[in-house]
Amino acid sequence: MVGLKATLSNCRIYIYPGDHNPPHFHLRGPNSRALVDLVTLEVIAGQASRSDLAEVRAWAARAENLALLVSEWRRLNERD
Repeated sequence: MVGLKATLSNCRIYIYPGDHNPPHFHLRGPNSRALVDLVTLEVIAGQASRSDLAEVRAWAARAENLALLVSEWRRLNERD
């Protein structure tokens, strides 16, 4: 699926090309549809269940996972 970056136990993380600032990812799950800031890992739009947000934050807190998200954001969204 286009934009899919990770599948966790109950939710998925997406980054889409041509998206708006601030740098963020989309969190999707049965009870979650939210935009999450890449720097603060705070919800900036929408809503996320506590369990989905906790799982996403724990996953994104790992250096290699955060590096993947940041590099994908830059690749898909940095403009000259």
